[in-house]
Amino acid sequence: MIQSMTGFGSSSTDVFTVEIRSLNHRYMDIFIKLPSYLNHAEMQIRNIIKERFSRGRFDVTISINPEKTSRFTISKNVAENIYKALQSLQRELMIPGEIGIETLAAYKEILLEKEPEYNIDDLLSTVYEAIKNLEAMRIEEGKNLQKELLSRIEVLRDLNDKIRIKAPDEVPKLKEKFTERLKLFLETENIESNRILQEAAILADKLDISEEISRIQSHIKQFKEVIDSGTVVGKKLDFILQELGREVNTLSCKSADYEISSMVIEMKTEIEKIREQVQNIQ
Repeated sequence: MIQSMTGFGSSSTDVFTVEIRSLNHRYMDIFIKLPSYLNHAEMQIRNIIKERFSRGRFDVTISINPEKTSRFTISKNVAENIYKALQSLQRELMIPGEIGIETLAAYKEILLEKEPEYNIDDLLSTVYEAIKNLEAMRIEEGKNLQKELLSRIEVLRDLNDKIRIKAPDEVPKLKEKFTERLKLFLETENIESNRILQEAAILADKLDISEEISRIQSHIKQFKEVIDSGTVVGKKLDFILQELGREVNTLSCKSADYEISSMVIEMKTEIEKIREQVQNIQ
């Protein structure tokens, strides 16, 4: 099943909250935002993501619940210095009253936060759960993309079949048109020259679109096979679309028939719509 590169997954425990957002990207691009004391776990988290996905931009945010992990201690030296400074000020300005713990508590400098206590396995377990939820969302979105892609590729196939049916009528018309223009140019009513007929045949052969029609049919078949082949298909599909676009452009240059030209324009439009969707597939 194909995966979209767009998705979101999160997981929370009493201690950790992990959120992962993924967007389409040509390569693998991972950004991790986490408290500095968790930096040692960053490489493990990166490797976990790389094991599960092949490309995309991943924004990972990891936070830790301070109510469960915060620990503080008192800096006695700082508290003593503040206390002595206040006593000195009190004597100098003759300020009455006592300097108690309530006064010292107003100075945040005396409180030192210790590194929170946590279990690294709990962190990684939370990351795994967030990735699992992210992957589920990407797969679900991938199902929707697959339906739309198959629907649009069928439109291409139908247009190509219509052009195939109409194409045999185009070569005789080209020969006739070529001969009529030569008659007009040479101001004569009857030209039976073998040379002229030969040139008309050569021109008609150059403008024959049967080969392009067959190649388009082959690319469409390959496109559908790749979609059904697995989860990492985005780059392959993009390459096939490039080849499809090339053949359709050749059709556009060769065909002089109005109806065929109109259908070729529709094909180009569908290919662009498909390309937009393929950009979001892993």
